Amino acid sequence: MESKFVRILSIAATITAVCMYVAYIDQIQKTWGDATGPWLQPLVAGINCTLWVAYGFLKRDRDYPIVFANLPGIILGFLAAYSAAF
Repeated sequence: MESKFVRILSIAATITAVCMYVAYIDQIQKTWGDATGPWLQPLVAGINCTLWVAYGFLKRDRDYPIVFANLPGIILGFLAAYSAAF
């Protein structure tokens, strides 16, 4: 049984992680088209998020805060890396 503090902490961490990955939208908008930019960090973030989502889904007691916190990072991380590189 988890404590109320741990539950609140997981919600706060999930919200801030989603906000962190939503911040890639600005980079995507700036690099869409002819401009290029840094691509390595968002690429690694996309890979990292993919691993965390897999971990959250595959562990015996699924860890949904980890899954939901990292799902936007998969899409936005790879999209930011692609838009910056090409």
